Amino acid sequence: MKYALTIMLIAAMLALSCGRKAEQPGTRTIGVALLTRGHIFYKDLEEGFRDQAKADHFELVITSAEFDLGKQIGQIEDFVARKVDAVIVCPVDSKGIGPGVRKANEAGIPVFTADIAAQEGTVVSHIASDNVAGGRLAGEYMATALGGRGRIAIINDPVATSVLDRVQGFREAIARHPGLTVVADVNGEAVRDKSLQATTDVLQGNPRLDGIFGINDASALGALDAVQQFKRTGIVIVGYDATGPAADAITRGTALKADVIQYPKKIGTTTIDMISDYFAGKKVPPVVPIEVGIADSAFFIANPAQ
Repeated sequence: MKYALTIMLIAAMLALSCGRKAEQPGTRTIGVALLTRGHIFYKDLEEGFRDQAKADHFELVITSAEFDLGKQIGQIEDFVARKVDAVIVCPVDSKGIGPGVRKANEAGIPVFTADIAAQEGTVVSHIASDNVAGGRLAGEYMATALGGRGRIAIINDPVATSVLDRVQGFREAIARHPGLTVVADVNGEAVRDKSLQATTDVLQGNPRLDGIFGINDASALGALDAVQQFKRTGIVIVGYDATGPAADAITRGTALKADVIQYPKKIGTTTIDMISDYFAGKKVPPVVPIEVGIADSAFFIANPAQ
């Protein structure tokens, strides 16, 4: 009798377990091709991906190209070979990533871009900071800090659409102030050492320089390094990203006075949300802008966790 009761209990437990499994949504796999894992922004972006993917029962396969376009295209080709259900790309090069995006298109795998857009191939949805608005915030801050007059340099990285949008917004804001002039627009490749060298060249060619816009914090900090090395005073630097090292430089009262602040975790969670909606058959917007803000020393003192 006891043996029969035990068998019945086991059978009931197995039936309940199977029922629970049947209630769970099927696990889908998403391949993620990051630009880099070495930047704080992308670490936070990845955290956003992971948090929302866990909530939505998605499995993530995350890779990083570390600024190598060929490597990133190879990663997408590997996702295609693995027959993932969707791909997220943060392109190394907005135009150059086209062949990789088209490989996924040909395999019928939906592609989403986060932070940086792709200029070729078919993308379901692009989720990123409103970079034109961010550029305008940087330009208006610069204009106010300089009293509407001065000579400005841009430390650029024109291979990424996100950067093109930032510079567009910045130039739009500057254009509203006739006393402001952009005297140099140079490529710092979005990394600190090359931005330092690019800024050094600008400083040598422009003994009268009043402001510098760095398209990300590596650019802004590289510019700051050059300004400090040349012991140039009176220059206002505005950056973009609001990472810890930049916030520290701003609160210490250096030439770096403000940063456009982004919310990479929100970009990550929103990207996964868009994929979830797509799988559910909902209409997904082609572009999803995420709000940005401007942060100066007062902001970082009031928000030390940023």
